[in-house]
Amino acid sequence: MLKSLWHKLKESAVSVFPVAVIVMLLNLTPLVRFTLTETIVFAICSLALVMGMALFNLGADMAMTPMGEQVGSGLPKSGKFSLLLLVAFVMGVCVTIAEPDLTVLASQVKEIINGTTLIVTIGIGVGVFLTLGLLRVVFRLNLAHLMTFFYMLLFAFAGLILENGNGSFLPLAFDSGGVTTGPITVPFIMALGVGVSSALGDKHDKESSFGFIALCSIGPILAVMLLGLFTSGTVDYRLPDYTMQSGAGEILKTLWHTSGEVAIAVLPIVAFFFLLQFLLLKLPKKRIIQIVVGVCYTFFGLVIFLSAVSIGFVPIGYKMGTQLAEQSPALLVLFAFLLGLTVVLAEPAIHVLNKQVEEVTGGAVKKSSMMIALSVGVGVAIALSVVRAIFDFSILYYLIIGYFISLGLSFFVPKLYTAIAFDSGGVASGPLTSSFILPFLVGVCAVLQGESKVLLDAFGLVSMVAMTPLISIQVLGFKAVATKRVREKLAMKRILAADDEQIIKFMK
Repeated sequence: MLKSLWHKLKESAVSVFPVAVIVMLLNLTPLVRFTLTETIVFAICSLALVMGMALFNLGADMAMTPMGEQVGSGLPKSGKFSLLLLVAFVMGVCVTIAEPDLTVLASQVKEIINGTTLIVTIGIGVGVFLTLGLLRVVFRLNLAHLMTFFYMLLFAFAGLILENGNGSFLPLAFDSGGVTTGPITVPFIMALGVGVSSALGDKHDKESSFGFIALCSIGPILAVMLLGLFTSGTVDYRLPDYTMQSGAGEILKTLWHTSGEVAIAVLPIVAFFFLLQFLLLKLPKKRIIQIVVGVCYTFFGLVIFLSAVSIGFVPIGYKMGTQLAEQSPALLVLFAFLLGLTVVLAEPAIHVLNKQVEEVTGGAVKKSSMMIALSVGVGVAIALSVVRAIFDFSILYYLIIGYFISLGLSFFVPKLYTAIAFDSGGVASGPLTSSFILPFLVGVCAVLQGESKVLLDAFGLVSMVAMTPLISIQVLGFKAVATKRVREKLAMKRILAADDEQIIKFMK
């Protein structure tokens, strides 16, 4: 156990320290100035982030992933397909309602949309599309065709919302798709997909194991758009207080509040698993003890991780944005790109995805290749978001072009890469994106465009981070196909050349 923890600590340190180093080096330049208190708190939170991520990744390996796989493979044993669909819907709603990132998003909506209404609406969206994910596996539906249909439907609804005068809903709607795939739901839903695929799907079809996260990201967008079509008025955004909490009382209050949020998020999954264990699974006691220990690691890891982000990373991200916005636009865009390259390394669910991809593909898709493609994709997403904040234009210009390219690529690359790419989009937009990069962009918008434009120009960042990996991962697949064909042609030429030599020798 200690050996595994030490290994996770080293992995986490490699992931978090690039972000911390960039921030610390930036503090040594005239571009940004942090107080001594802010610097110390940020350094301590960076170390806490390493510990939190290590515990979470260890817990995901021991508990969240095995639970999802056992539920996914165990439910079909009941022989009642309708029960399987009902349970998938209920679980989708429950885990989404409990997701901490969704609560943060809902807190930004005042007066026009009740926070509870928004959360329940998004939860229903996830539940419906998680059920659709199961139907896709059973009936062998093509993921690329499904994604093309639903994204065309989303953009049609976007046009109706603009015509209805509720354009403020669009960034909120597209961001809702990213925040629902948080650090708790991702390991569970991905493992659930693998379990269901192994039980109901074609065992030789690796592509069916992926795509659940992608579909679950569409549901909330569609649900919020439908809410926007029947809502009059605009979304009221108020700039939060980004002052750093440095007092012992404030820190303890944050830890307590975060503990409650994480407990609410974890309990529905654990309770349902143990209910299924009692009625159907009947796993051995040793395995259950391992899962309980893993759940504890997951809980404490997430509490430490989210508290460190809230205390140290949110205020630093906002302050960086406000101070860098006063510099040249080119420098601001370049820094945003570099920040995106490194910040994805610190998303805990990314490591769960990369490990599962390598295992399911038998090493055909390497973790290192996935990480490079994701880093470049997220870097481009954040840089483009800053460009939008500078020039003040609609998020739809990016999303329509981006999804047109990504959906077009899906018809030319192997289905496995398409499924992985669409899952990667949802996973890349994790808690660090919404709690560090989003405050950074809010600070940029507040300085360049004013507080009234923050909702339109800063929000939508999560959807950008969710979109660009779709292109970068599929480009990785396109490269793999092209490389394979080039090697086949070279091999054929060598065979033909050898045959020619044999013929010449024979003629002599």
